[in-house]
Amino acid sequence: MGALDEPLTKLVGDRTAKVLADSLKLRTVGDLLHHYPRRYVERGQLTSLDELEIDEHVTVLARIEKVTLIPFRGRKGDRLEVVVTDGRSRLSLVFFNQGWRQKELKAGAQGLFAGKVGVFNRSRQLVSPDYQLLDEDAGSDAAKQFAGRLIPVYGASAQMPSWKLSICVETALTKHLGDVGEPLPAELRERHELIPLPEALELIHRPRSQADRERAQSRLRWDEAFVLQVALARRRAADSALPAKPRKARAGGLLDAFDARLPFTLTEGQQKVSAEIAADLATDHPMHRLLQGEVGSGKTLVALRAMLAVVDAGGQAVLLAPTEVLAQQHHRSIVEMMGDLAEGGMLGGSDLGTRVVLLTGSMGVPARRQALLDMACGDAGIAIGTHALIEDKVQFQDLGLVVVDEQHRFGVEQRDALRAKGEQPPHLLVMTATPIPRTVAMTVFGDLETSVLDQLPAGRSPISTHVVPALEKPNFLARAWERVREEVAKGHRAYVVCPRIGDEEPAAEPKKRRRAAEEDFEEVADAGAASDERRPPLSVVETAEQLVKGPLAGLRVEILHGRLTPEAKDEVMRRFTAGEVDVLVATTVIEVGVNVPNSTVMVIMDADRFGVSQLHQLRGRVGRGSAAGLCLLVSDMPGGSAARARLDAVAGTLDGFELSRIDLEQRREGDVLGQAQSGVKSSLKVLSVLEDEEVILTARTEATRLVAEDPDLAAHPELRTALESLLDEDRAAYMEKG
Repeated sequence: MGALDEPLTKLVGDRTAKVLADSLKLRTVGDLLHHYPRRYVERGQLTSLDELEIDEHVTVLARIEKVTLIPFRGRKGDRLEVVVTDGRSRLSLVFFNQGWRQKELKAGAQGLFAGKVGVFNRSRQLVSPDYQLLDEDAGSDAAKQFAGRLIPVYGASAQMPSWKLSICVETALTKHLGDVGEPLPAELRERHELIPLPEALELIHRPRSQADRERAQSRLRWDEAFVLQVALARRRAADSALPAKPRKARAGGLLDAFDARLPFTLTEGQQKVSAEIAADLATDHPMHRLLQGEVGSGKTLVALRAMLAVVDAGGQAVLLAPTEVLAQQHHRSIVEMMGDLAEGGMLGGSDLGTRVVLLTGSMGVPARRQALLDMACGDAGIAIGTHALIEDKVQFQDLGLVVVDEQHRFGVEQRDALRAKGEQPPHLLVMTATPIPRTVAMTVFGDLETSVLDQLPAGRSPISTHVVPALEKPNFLARAWERVREEVAKGHRAYVVCPRIGDEEPAAEPKKRRRAAEEDFEEVADAGAASDERRPPLSVVETAEQLVKGPLAGLRVEILHGRLTPEAKDEVMRRFTAGEVDVLVATTVIEVGVNVPNSTVMVIMDADRFGVSQLHQLRGRVGRGSAAGLCLLVSDMPGGSAARARLDAVAGTLDGFELSRIDLEQRREGDVLGQAQSGVKSSLKVLSVLEDEEVILTARTEATRLVAEDPDLAAHPELRTALESLLDEDRAAYMEKG
């Protein structure tokens, strides 16, 4: 075990080590040295107090303006009130029964103050905060510690304020800086003018200037980017070494017959991406490709053509969808597009055709048995389904291609289980309808080659989007329902989307709960939006009842959500598509893949409770035909709030890539080597996949070159150690399976 793997108990003692582990997940010397400051303050540059957020744990540098000791009335005890200022705004510090602090907390003194921001009498305050005075005349420890340099402010906790953490870091630097290894090859450091890692760690924790900090961050960004890209390069190399059957469409076969029947010409983008996929399928190692693009850009058609090419070559293909509604929709639309080509071996079917089967968890026993038989014997060239396709009893004669729709909806284990059903690794095509900025796609899906569809097919109409401030301007909401009636009067259809199913949702059996979880992906993007001060989110059941009795009286209104039986959901969608239903009130079960060209208007209730990318996905359900689409984002949030700014951003552009960038700026990129893709946890500390594109691209090139020369990293033991540190047990398993 190296010195950096040493437990913190040996460095700081049992009690402090326990606090560091429990509150900050820091357990080793290496963890502590790589816990970088969040920001820095300079002596004299006071923290802007008017930017502090309620309930946030803060560390501020401020000057004491006034100190007042107030005895309690009618009982023993007192309250010490200390007002600190940044020169413009003020913050109250309150100490109960600690009047002795008057001796050290004196007007004019500067100090670091740490605590949780609360409110009393409409003023922000910290109750019993920790503090460290920077009184040079009195020779304070903090003044000595930070003399002549920037003061680091760490991500801290109530039990471990920033300056106490700084003392722990100082101890680690003093004792163990010489033990720090060098993961970057010397020639790479020289090429990119990077300082050694020990120097970078000292400068990130002990900078004397902003230039010191920038030099340190520049080096540490490279560490994160390069080690990450080496991990991904090794995985790409391992994947490319696996054998796979080449799958090349034959001239005059099924794909040619399908193309000849298409009533339109493929877009330039569809042709380009199809050629990339065809080239991958023709190789003798597995394809790993991410197909991403705008809502409605024709990804499913491109994927279908890839599946037909595989069937042409004697193999089978599966399309894995996250919900039964989407699986049924895919099955219905693919069968319609193929016509008699989807009826191979059946009466009236084409001689060139194959069979297209559907498999979901709720199918009846006879239909399920027939689908399993068709897949096992090879009669079904294409299988479409949900997680049911992953079950052990599902077998294929010759699985050649796995298409995963909406990658983020599936665990890696599920994707891996399906790929394992081929005799040799099948080719893999991952689709996502959420456009991802290039650097994010390359980092998060670094093992996949990326294809982008950014062109909409001819005939698609623009979608206009407007924010409806329901509380500020109730007449706007009334007008929204009038617009729905107007569109229905023209023969069009409408969606109304709500964040929740209903107020009184019965406790379902576990199986039903799991199914509902698969079907409804409700998301509260803004944690503040769901505070106790707000009413509960609007529900499908209540909203539908109110619309039928009120503004949409006389229209044919139906509901759709994940707790309906699959048969009921399929019947509702069939009737809505056929024009027998005017307005569909639904949860986000309709978010992806649902294609009803005659739908022209969508009203999203409590729109601020959804994420940016989710709103973009939802509105992509309208404007899919020749008539223009309209999306109305209804919200109670006031103008000027962060939630309203998010909605304004969605209303302001139809560019999914730009919206995805905004979404990522708010949520961060998640753990790029694990399953937490939601921004909750990130393995990146100084590297930003949005801002450091050039570093990531260069690191990818360098990593690919190094792995080609030294696949086992035999000549780079320190890099191998850094890689093992990055890839803990869970992440290593993720990399192996993904």
